Amino acid sequence: MTTASLQALLTGLIDYAGLFPPAALPMSEVASNYEHYRRSNDRWALGRIVVPVARLTELSDVASALRLRPDGVWRVSALTGNSPVDDVAAIVAWNAKEAGRFMIDAIEGRAASAEQIKRFAHAFSNDFAVYVEIPAAGDPEEFIAAIHRAGVRAKIRTGGVTRDAFPSAPHVARFLTRCAHHGVAMKATAGLHHPLHAEHPLTYAADAPRGTMFGFLNVFVAAALARTGLDEDEVTRVLEERDLAAFRFSADAMHWRARSLATAGISDARAQFAIAFGSCSFREPMHDLAQLGLS
Repeated sequence: MTTASLQALLTGLIDYAGLFPPAALPMSEVASNYEHYRRSNDRWALGRIVVPVARLTELSDVASALRLRPDGVWRVSALTGNSPVDDVAAIVAWNAKEAGRFMIDAIEGRAASAEQIKRFAHAFSNDFAVYVEIPAAGDPEEFIAAIHRAGVRAKIRTGGVTRDAFPSAPHVARFLTRCAHHGVAMKATAGLHHPLHAEHPLTYAADAPRGTMFGFLNVFVAAALARTGLDEDEVTRVLEERDLAAFRFSADAMHWRARSLATAGISDARAQFAIAFGSCSFREPMHDLAQLGLS
């Protein structure tokens, strides 16, 4: 049975991004999966479905063709293309057309400069939670400060299908501590299929290369503790932790070694700071939690 502190950490955490590698599933399968997950016993951990703006009409058409009858409105996180101004018009129109069935309430895009962050944020109204993915290399301070000024949220890419797609633990720790310092909410994407920091195949191919992947427990425990003032070095240690016994989850609090955070503090961190991660698999993270006896 999932303890209250672990449930607070994981509720609504996983945004389903089955369209993207390494799964790269067709829209029909992604839509069917998402509807199934919404009705499963694990639905408490499920967040939004992630869909590019360019494929929103395809989602509508597939849902109609499959005669999906959602139990409640599907919340959608829309990935923008190269023209945010055009995308916002398409998003507003699609939301109006699909009212009662789907609702885009989150936007995700990329920016390579502080000026691009400003322009991207300006394109969207306060009706959306706006996430800006920033470059993985170097110190993210300039970008996160710009995100704070723009009143939007930060996004970090924590992996991919090749070893060089994974940032270092110190880089992720810098991102988390800078976000915490500026009060910038964040999400992560890619490479977080498993609970603990460990070596895994990077794709689903039989001959897939292996690499060290971040654990989603590591990342979100580290994020919650970074918000309490944990320094960069200790946040790095949390991210690199491989021993499940170093993490404990009770009704009242979660613990990493000598550090702890009350369940109420975890819920607040999740609501205000460490929002979600995108994963091309929902089953894999939940299966691994069960295998570890955590759900």
